[in-house]
Amino acid sequence: MNEKKATFAAGCFWGVEANFRNIPGVIDAVVGYTGGDVENPTYHMVCSNKTGHAEAVQIRYDSDKVTYRELVRAFFDLHDPTTPNRQGPDVGSQYRSVIFYHDEQQRKIAEQVKKELNQSGKYRYPIVTGIIPAEEFYKAEEYHQRYYAKHSYR
Repeated sequence: MNEKKATFAAGCFWGVEANFRNIPGVIDAVVGYTGGDVENPTYHMVCSNKTGHAEAVQIRYDSDKVTYRELVRAFFDLHDPTTPNRQGPDVGSQYRSVIFYHDEQQRKIAEQVKKELNQSGKYRYPIVTGIIPAEEFYKAEEYHQRYYAKHSYR
């Protein structure tokens, strides 16, 4: 197994986490906060829109079973990357679209996929997804972890 890490923000982290867990090769997905300037933020602090953090998902994956490129493509497919600070009814900078890269190779792949999608005509508006270095990731409170698995919506 060749275990690697990826971090994405694409709106409310509950659905993002659930979607990534369904991808073969994803070992684990944890929801949390990153990209801000407050240490150990809580959900309520992040929702105040004053911490700078985004709701994010940190993924551990086996790169022998799923590539980073495939994860980036899945990330773009599961949300609208053309709306700044918003996903559906959720509004605020904590819901922004961001790829937090962990090394130069991830940055290059993320930039390439974003460019390809912008040129493809798939989206009516330009992609606003940020591509920035990964920062400290703070695990969200336990009641947010595997939220959809804990609450039956089916």
